[in-house]
Amino acid sequence: MTHLQELEAESIYVLREVAAQFERPAILFSGGKDSIVVTHLAHKAFYPARIPFPLVHIDTGHNFTETIDYRDALVEKLGARMIVGSVQDSIDTGRVREETGFNASRNRLQTTTLLDTIEKHRFDAAIGGARRDEEKARAKERFFSHRDEFGQWDPRNQRPELWDVYNGHKQPGEHFRVFPISNWTEMDVWQYILNERIEMPSIYFTHSRRVFFRDGQWLAAEPCMKLKPDETVEIREVRCRTIGDISCTGLTLSRAQSPEEIIEEIAASRVTERGSRTDDRRSETAMEERKIAGYF
Repeated sequence: MTHLQELEAESIYVLREVAAQFERPAILFSGGKDSIVVTHLAHKAFYPARIPFPLVHIDTGHNFTETIDYRDALVEKLGARMIVGSVQDSIDTGRVREETGFNASRNRLQTTTLLDTIEKHRFDAAIGGARRDEEKARAKERFFSHRDEFGQWDPRNQRPELWDVYNGHKQPGEHFRVFPISNWTEMDVWQYILNERIEMPSIYFTHSRRVFFRDGQWLAAEPCMKLKPDETVEIREVRCRTIGDISCTGLTLSRAQSPEEIIEEIAASRVTERGSRTDDRRSETAMEERKIAGYF
């Protein structure tokens, strides 16, 4: 077996374990490459039946149009069930307060909407596309990552996972986050996308876009972004390396227009994938703080 076949087999095994151990699992679908690969793996794991889990998208209201269009087309193609949790609804009902100012973002607000959606639909397992190579906090995660009744994560109190034995036992009100592609790297993901010929959102490939430069990072000049007086909008050839809320998704100057060219670009890059996410720059422990509070 090639290393990609081994990774695929491991991930499919994890997904089938989720189906066996949990009553109401769901796939957290962001429209990013990792959640797309997880959804593709779930399709393969249970084919010719449909994916037995609904897809859950936490919509910040500030998503790239390309991401939403891709999400809707994929759901129709797979015949999957889609559940959308709205950050705007959380703001309107007073569950969260919207940030203001030039660096305002709805990224942190997703946590409350996610936990409310999990509680509303009584999901006992939320399957995500996080990988251990992305960030030091995610490197601490297990495949089956326990969350308490408040949706919180305790990195110091995690269950051992020996010999591919996963412990999904929980108390009422608790749930698990499950990460089938934990052992994959960014390079693995793109090589798998190439090998499997998985269609991807156009935003991952080089395109002309209105952008502006802030704190060493190109950002999309979209209506939800508030420009400072000294910032100007330019047209640049860019692509997304990782996709999130518009406010925190940095854009990469690039000429890559195919998976092959992206693989070449990644191989030569000395900047990490999460290096283009402004939400991780808020503090040294930004990701871990969000995860402990219940973030993806």
